[in-house]
Amino acid sequence: MHPMLAMRCLACLPVVVIAACQGAPKSVTAVTLAPPPEAATRATLAGPLCEDGVCTCRDPRAPADGGAGEPEGETKRFEVKVGPAEHELWVTLDDMVLFKSMARAVDCFYVDLAPGQHPMGLRAHHAGGLSARVEVSEYAPATKSWYQTFKFSCGAPGVCAHDELDEYKVDLGKYKRGIHDPCGSVKISKVGWDSGVAPDQLHPDDLQVAWQLGIYDFVPKQPHGHPSCAEKFE
Repeated sequence: MHPMLAMRCLACLPVVVIAACQGAPKSVTAVTLAPPPEAATRATLAGPLCEDGVCTCRDPRAPADGGAGEPEGETKRFEVKVGPAEHELWVTLDDMVLFKSMARAVDCFYVDLAPGQHPMGLRAHHAGGLSARVEVSEYAPATKSWYQTFKFSCGAPGVCAHDELDEYKVDLGKYKRGIHDPCGSVKISKVGWDSGVAPDQLHPDDLQVAWQLGIYDFVPKQPHGHPSCAEKFE
C-alpha cells in the first residue's frame, strides 16, 4: 500500500476494512474530522476538587480517592486527565465539553456517570504538529481503587506522527473484549480517529479521536492490578 494511503486507512475505508488493517480489533470504527468546539468547559463537574468549572488534579500518591471524593446514588466517579500538551485540547463526553487551555500543560476533570453507553472524543489542532493525550480512570469506593479505564496518547511528549497512530491501532488488539482494566467495570468500544493535513506528510495538524464507554452497573470487587481479574479472560 502507498504510504499516504496507509496513513488515512481509518478515515477513508469502510469499517469492515478498517478492522482488518494491521490487526486492529473489530471495534475500531471510522471518524469524521470536525471543527474544534468552543474554547470553554461546559460540563457538570463533581467532587471537592472542582469549583467554578475548574478542577485540581488528585494526588495519585494519596490513598483512596486522592481527594476526588465519592459519587452519590447509582453513578460512578471518573477522572478525565487531559495532556500534557502546550496547546489547547478538547474532550467531549455525552453533551459535555472539557477544555484544556494553554495555561496548563495538564488539566483534570471529575464527572459522575450512570451505567450505560457514553460517547467520548478528543480533539486537537495545532499548526506545525500536535500532542494529544487523554486518560480516563474509574474510582470504586468499595475497593478504594482507581482503574485505568482508557488511555490515548500520540506525541505526548513530542509531536504526534502517523506511524504512532498506526502503532496505537495495533496495540488495541491486546485488550480482550475491549476491557482495558479487567478489574474495573467499563468496556471500551467504537475506537477510531481521523487526522487532517500533514504538511510534512508525517505529522498532522489536526486530530479527532472517538470512543465509547460502556459502564456496567456492577461494583468492582478487586483493586486495580489484582491477579484474579486477568483470569476472567484466560
